[in-house]
Amino acid sequence: MTMTSTQLWGALQRTIDVWALLGGVVLVILVLVNVWAVVGEFFGVGFAGSVELTEMGVAAAAFTFLPYCQLHRQNVRADLFTSAAGPLARRILDSVASAVALGFAALLLWRMFFGLIDQRTFGYSSTILQIPTWWVFVPVLISLFLLVVAAVMTLLADVTGEG
Repeated sequence: MTMTSTQLWGALQRTIDVWALLGGVVLVILVLVNVWAVVGEFFGVGFAGSVELTEMGVAAAAFTFLPYCQLHRQNVRADLFTSAAGPLARRILDSVASAVALGFAALLLWRMFFGLIDQRTFGYSSTILQIPTWWVFVPVLISLFLLVVAAVMTLLADVTGEG
């Protein structure tokens, strides 16, 4: 059974949407951890390492939203300057923006991959919980790969006029 391009497009969109939702779940869990850390101190059951978890979790979660923002065109835009432009000019500008996003996403994916290798090679870990820091790079790399995919999708939509 082969997948049509429309089915593939839809599957990629759903994957990116679910990935962003997972980032939201991570943030909710981090809020609960911080509530536990603060309230728990009053009852003598604090959460050691909550700051480390928050730092790592927020970093990973922030990247999960990037592909969603690119795919759904929710990135920061200068509509004030382009609102008077015609449809062709806006399409060209959107194409350029998608191409720039693709370039930056590919560059970040490439460099973060080597960051993961370095973190793993040197065995860096968090101070209190001793969590290997390279673990955080895994969801970041997945996010950046999905950002590349989203940028390609928006670029294709811009070029074909379907965006």
